[in-house]
Amino acid sequence: MAAAGHHPIEVAAALIFHQGRLLITQRNTGAHLGGLWEFPGGKREPDETWEDCVAREIREELGVEMAVGPLFESLIHAYPEKTVHLKFFTGRLISGEPRVLGCAAFQWVTQSDLDQYAFPAADAHLLAKLKSPQNQLWA
Repeated sequence: MAAAGHHPIEVAAALIFHQGRLLITQRNTGAHLGGLWEFPGGKREPDETWEDCVAREIREELGVEMAVGPLFESLIHAYPEKTVHLKFFTGRLISGEPRVLGCAAFQWVTQSDLDQYAFPAADAHLLAKLKSPQNQLWA
């Protein structure tokens, strides 16, 4: 599944809901897949738990503290140049207001807004789950 000779890059990301909206961020233009929208998060450091990773990345990218909730989705996606192992955790903000620190922009979106934003291919399965009428996270 991983590209030949490459270990997957481990990435933890957050699904932060607030008042029926989901927080998304835009990748910096110079980054891999720059300009696309994503769920905030980033690469896991050696010996860091997935949960500690997502909390640290949210602090670095948006300047807020989050309570990390349960794992919502785990997947592996192979791009031509790299393979990523993504884990998406639900969570909620516990302090601070999001600021643009390690991203190009952020937006609070509704379930019906998701189709208006371009996301990386790795997020396709997760987006389908989030758009499902049966999804209870938006409540």
